[in-house]
Amino acid sequence: MSEVPTVPDEIKRLPWPEQYQALANSAKAPVLKAFYQAGCVSPDTPVSEVPLVALDFETTGLEAEGHSIVSIGQVPFTLDAIELGKAKHWVVCPRLPLHKMSVTFHGITHADIEEAPDLSEILDEVFASLNGRIPVVHFRHIERPFLNVALQYRLNEGIRFPVVDTMAIEAQLHPDRQPSFFKRLVGEKPISIRLADSRTRYGLPHYAAHNALIDAIATAELLQAQILHHFSPQTPIGDLWL
Repeated sequence: MSEVPTVPDEIKRLPWPEQYQALANSAKAPVLKAFYQAGCVSPDTPVSEVPLVALDFETTGLEAEGHSIVSIGQVPFTLDAIELGKAKHWVVCPRLPLHKMSVTFHGITHADIEEAPDLSEILDEVFASLNGRIPVVHFRHIERPFLNVALQYRLNEGIRFPVVDTMAIEAQLHPDRQPSFFKRLVGEKPISIRLADSRTRYGLPHYAAHNALIDAIATAELLQAQILHHFSPQTPIGDLWL
């Protein structure tokens, strides 16, 4: 892979809508140019008016530079409705080998990826749900860096976009989730901000974990619950995205 162009710091410091405008002018790959041209909502837009898409990846490990995407789940949604009829799920052939440990988590085996497409073959479909929407994830240190590295490898261009991170919201809501030594002595337990445990706090049903589409749907439902309990439909999206 040739050297990937870097985004100038002056662009990175711009508000997200202006970053998209600048990147639309500089992007070479048609799929990325179309993504940025679709635009980004203003940060003062109420979250109730923002088109969202829940996004989840299953990967061969946790490091974007040393592991690869093996499945993608997407579901478009708003605060009012989750568009299950438009949900998408793909198994893709990873650029790097499967690891035994990751197989035990997501259950995707060598047989599953033997005839699976490369990510480059489905990029148009993936971006059809991303364009014009704000991605919602649970733990932003997976989806954003993994997609960036994957595109760098295939297109020689990375990608920049804001995300709403439901795990980060839970972390802000529970800053003292790790009890002190003395509190642990009297039986106080840590508060988990994992996806399933976070959903339980809102009375949401239990779903099997580590399927990209199920986790995407679970993340969409979690954000709806978080807004209902702790925010407002009028909360500016700029207060939530990272």
